[in-house]
Amino acid sequence: MTDLWNGEPAREWTSGPWSLELRDDEFADIAYEGSVVLRSIRAVVRDRNWDTARLVVDRVDSSGIALTLHVHSTGLGSDLRGVVRAEVRGAGRLRVIADLESASEFQTNRTGLVALHPPALAGAAMDVRHPDGGVTHSRFPADISPHQPAFDIAGLSWSHDGLAVDVRFSGDVFEMEDQRNWTDASYKTYSRPLALPFPYSLAAGERVVQSIEISVSGTPTPAQEEPVTRIRLEEGPPLPAIAVSASTAPDPAPGFAPMGAAVLVELDLATRNWRAALDRAAASALPLDVRFVIADDDPAAIEQAVLALRDRPVARATAFAPTGPAQHVSDLAAIGHLRHALAEAGIEAEVVGGARSHFTELNREHHRLPRGLDGIVFSSTPLFHSLSSAQLTESIAMQRLVANQGVRLAGGLPVHIGPISLRPHFNNAAVTPPPMPEHDDLRDGYGPALTDAVDPRQAAPELAAWTVASAAALAVPGVATLAYFEEWGPRGLRTADGAPHPALDAVAALAPLAGAPGLRGDSPDGLVWALGARTADTDVVFAANLDRRTRGVEIELPGGVIRDVELAPHTFARV
Repeated sequence: MTDLWNGEPAREWTSGPWSLELRDDEFADIAYEGSVVLRSIRAVVRDRNWDTARLVVDRVDSSGIALTLHVHSTGLGSDLRGVVRAEVRGAGRLRVIADLESASEFQTNRTGLVALHPPALAGAAMDVRHPDGGVTHSRFPADISPHQPAFDIAGLSWSHDGLAVDVRFSGDVFEMEDQRNWTDASYKTYSRPLALPFPYSLAAGERVVQSIEISVSGTPTPAQEEPVTRIRLEEGPPLPAIAVSASTAPDPAPGFAPMGAAVLVELDLATRNWRAALDRAAASALPLDVRFVIADDDPAAIEQAVLALRDRPVARATAFAPTGPAQHVSDLAAIGHLRHALAEAGIEAEVVGGARSHFTELNREHHRLPRGLDGIVFSSTPLFHSLSSAQLTESIAMQRLVANQGVRLAGGLPVHIGPISLRPHFNNAAVTPPPMPEHDDLRDGYGPALTDAVDPRQAAPELAAWTVASAAALAVPGVATLAYFEEWGPRGLRTADGAPHPALDAVAALAPLAGAPGLRGDSPDGLVWALGARTADTDVVFAANLDRRTRGVEIELPGGVIRDVELAPHTFARV
């Protein structure tokens, strides 16, 4: 893998039956006798906007019984220093301790340890122990839970794959959320309940001391590894259209041939350059997927904005309020404003609704959507809670869960997923206003161009395989559109000069399959994916390998036809 994708290699640490991977500041894949019991434990420092300060590892001390990270935080006004340590307490016990001291006063929404549980626990029974000694018998959610599945946690216990696991939390009261909402491959148990006020202040000299202790008994069930990876594709409804988002980068725009079925453009009507953003998006002459963000101080501005859509091809439109109880969700009021404006302008277009942000908000707030919509929308980004490449890979299987549940929530309406971007196109959790453009034109760009939303892996060769795998995961029956990345710029399919990024190859391969009968199947392990379409001439099939090793793949098509392919790590190919 390229340095862009892989970053620093993981370091393995073992002690008796215990093992883990040290990935920067994270204790990842904590395993007992080779069986992963926790996906991760790490210390996090989040500011008042839920942005995460970097935890720099200054030194690593390793022995046969302990692995100690000497760390300090940097950025966002934080200045914490201390240690994060994993230590074996016996054959079946491992404890992780964080002891961090703040050198200055710091406003934080969360500082402390978080534990991630593997998504393979979906549906498994768990006991939740509370600080008062009570126990609640529950389960890890099978469907993606819109709200916290467990509160007031002092300990958790469950059994899986032959192991009985007990986890004790100290230093604060913990609770759990289902991170699959954000396509993270985990359930997260974290400290400081969200019901308590935030942000809260860490005083200069104040220490945060927390621990998580894991106890394990039993013998793990041996894994059954198939010698050949098999994927069975079945014929189904047409594949979704492939769209792209309008570039938000600063001018000048390069010249290039447009690609895709539509251009998705988000127009924040509180900004002074939304007209310039619309003009740029419309320059492709492709149909527009327009997402209006209604101005708080001028709700009627949407009428002028809709008038600007006259004589432009519009595929669909929706609207969101940026504040209030329906923040970033298309409620009755927002859709009412939009429908009135469209009627006044004499424009006929599909009116869709959903969440401006993640599937999370659609899952939690879909009851706010008005009746009579023509479709459902939400965006997707794998790098919300973590910036690791492992998170990128693990998010693909979660995208399949999100797509299936989104289709169920839509109740027969077509689902349009996008923008799909590596990092969020805006921070829906921020309590401070987003940066605003200073000019009427696009000399400084707009939206994500004004925030820290660029990821260097946008230019990585591996992103092409990731995109094909993502399409295979998301293109379930009922999904009508997938909108990948931006047309050009740091978040785009091309550079600001118009040179192609590797992901362009993936989008160019997928786009012609839109509307053809789909060939879909499940991934056997979340690492190898395949997607195809039945055309008049032949069955067109693409396969992608996100594994670190070369994989031989056997793809079974309808009728029993077998196609074989060998895929190098992080590549895709037409089979």
